[in-house]
Amino acid sequence: MTEIDYVKIFKALSDEMRLKILQEIAKHEEICVCKLMEEFAIAQSKLSYHLKLLLEANLIKVKPQGKWNFYSINNVLLKCIFTEEMISLLKKIK
Repeated sequence: MTEIDYVKIFKALSDEMRLKILQEIAKHEEICVCKLMEEFAIAQSKLSYHLKLLLEANLIKVKPQGKWNFYSINNVLLKCIFTEEMISLLKKIK
């Protein structure tokens, strides 16, 4: 693994909405941005901004398919910075 940018990681995690988005993504193997738009009552531009910061922090990965993007958590990075127990808890929080 390359160098971990803790500043970007903790900046991304410091916002409640980004933490909720990360938790929602963690509940699924991968999730379409369209499902995230349904889940959160925020403007598409705001959701894109939050996803951009999560991507820059390398906390999530994106896979474009057609006109949609599918997001998944970056398990490799999460395992480097959090315990298995914390990752498991992240996936269970509702």
